[in-house]
Amino acid sequence: MGLISDTHDNLRAVDKALEVFKDHNVELILHAGDWIAPFTLKRIAKGGIKVIGVFGNNDGERKMLLELAKKYDIRLEAEIATINTDGKKIAITHGTSNVIIEALAKSSMFDVVVFGHTHRKELRRVKNTLLINPGEACGYLSGEPTVAILNVKTMDVKFVALTF
Repeated sequence: MGLISDTHDNLRAVDKALEVFKDHNVELILHAGDWIAPFTLKRIAKGGIKVIGVFGNNDGERKMLLELAKKYDIRLEAEIATINTDGKKIAITHGTSNVIIEALAKSSMFDVVVFGHTHRKELRRVKNTLLINPGEACGYLSGEPTVAILNVKTMDVKFVALTF
């Protein structure tokens, strides 16, 4: 599973992320928000990998994002998306509220919570829940564009730097 957040219209980073995901045989991408413009969603959709995502706090053209998501069969939720895969329950949220992230983890309802917003990669465990922030794909704040690969069966996480 490919994890990405905070693409912020950096199409070079999006293209590199798609390349990384294809190299790792990713069949599902989880996008934790801040796509920004509809053309970013369209670029990710044309990568040929199933996508589930949420809005971030900087996503302005939500109506158009939703229209394109529908057109390209992307599941795009407002605040939180949840999925069940390989016997694991996963929540995706942008992460503008630490209280919500912590509550999702402490609820024990999810095996994994994927979030973004801080532009910093993070991997930690709260009780039995793995919290993962893949970092910022755009690289604008940290200077280190990253994504993450999650093996749901083993619960192993690998951060991958996007070099372009």
